[in-house]
Amino acid sequence: MKIALACDHGGLDLKHAIINYLKENGYEYEDFGTYSHESCDYPDYAKLAARAVVNRECDLGILVCGTGIGIGIAANKIKGVRCALCNDVFSAKATRAHNDANMMSIGQRVIGEGHALEIVAAFLNGKFEGDRHIQRIEKMMALEEE
Repeated sequence: MKIALACDHGGLDLKHAIINYLKENGYEYEDFGTYSHESCDYPDYAKLAARAVVNRECDLGILVCGTGIGIGIAANKIKGVRCALCNDVFSAKATRAHNDANMMSIGQRVIGEGHALEIVAAFLNGKFEGDRHIQRIEKMMALEEE
């Protein structure tokens, strides 16, 4: 499984911890930036990772900024993305199971590193349940055409 990663300056340290987690657990990844603590605009990086997921160059995506909110909103502007803000393990599992989320966002200033890595693990290991959720996802994605 290949994971698309992106962050802004406020999420760089947590992104590095996630990269280490991915390496230790045998995941491939592509890092779409940023690569420094210099102030930058998260939409620039969110769109690169989101497009890689939508174009199936990567299987899933993980985005990090200070809160996880802005970068996730930016990713959701890319047609085909279902990015969920995940601040706890239950939400990470549920968004994969019920929403078939293809990206998650998380906030470095909100979640400690240990808990963040548990959330990442839950997201990556989550499985879509299908069944009754398929119709709901189809309706959700149809909203992009309105």
